[in-house]
Amino acid sequence: MDSAAVDRFEAGRGRLASLAYRLLGSAADAEDAVQDTFLRWQAADRERIAVPEAWLTKVATNICLDRLRSAQARHERTAGAWLPEPLLEGDPMLGPADTFEQRESVSLAVLTLLERLSPAERAVYVLREAFSYSHAEIAGILDITESASQQHAHRAQTRVAAERRRGGEADPASARRVVEEFLAAAASGRTDRLVALLTDNVTAVSDGAGLARRLLSYRTPERVASFVRAGFKPTPAKRRLAGGSPAMYLARVNDSPAVIAVVGVRVVGAVAFDISGGKVAALYGIAAADRLTRLDGAWARHEAGVPVIAAW
Repeated sequence: MDSAAVDRFEAGRGRLASLAYRLLGSAADAEDAVQDTFLRWQAADRERIAVPEAWLTKVATNICLDRLRSAQARHERTAGAWLPEPLLEGDPMLGPADTFEQRESVSLAVLTLLERLSPAERAVYVLREAFSYSHAEIAGILDITESASQQHAHRAQTRVAAERRRGGEADPASARRVVEEFLAAAASGRTDRLVALLTDNVTAVSDGAGLARRLLSYRTPERVASFVRAGFKPTPAKRRLAGGSPAMYLARVNDSPAVIAVVGVRVVGAVAFDISGGKVAALYGIAAADRLTRLDGAWARHEAGVPVIAAW
């Protein structure tokens, strides 16, 4: 393959990776999908491809859909079984972030909700909300009718809106202050302080450090506060599991405020927060090592600053 063809693919690699990540919720799977797209580009009769960007988008999208359908058929991806892979702020795989819809589409909250959609609904939602494709363009990418694209979009948007339950986009500085107050309350041992920082319909989801077969899920302010207090209470067993006493840093992952737990230079956990109306509406705890690989690599290159908790 000549250098011009390679350069043309590389110019769109970032966009394809961002698309694949939103569809698959995994950075490693997204990279594999992009590489498979490259191999098909390499083997294609490129003289017959009138619009390379459209062709590559179609191939990458359908590779991702095949992966989703295959995983669902094997019961490897069922709603409530896993959380998306968190990405540190600035990661190019997060992709476009110019609009509220684009930022929403990559949040852990929305990526988790997308697991409950059919693969076709998920693809239409991502192509429409994150990349602003028209229904005519989506129909061409997915080989469906324009009317079917509209129906998939309507169902996906309705389900996401019904379960999202938040009051607009939180200012980053205000959201950070809420998380700082939350950490102070969690460390205080007083659940009443935590309850005051939670919305009435708050949810908490954790992967149980990869030790549980299903996600741990909690609802109501009282139950979430108790879960958080128990989770943030240090014990020798937890320190052994983490490989030491973690330092806690404030950061942003998937365009949401987050707490990153670090032992030495190794990320051992991340908690992302969904903030609504000055309170915590949802939190997502991820500590399974296979979901932290890319975040760990990015953290090694990140200027972390001063930890909010030096030694947990």
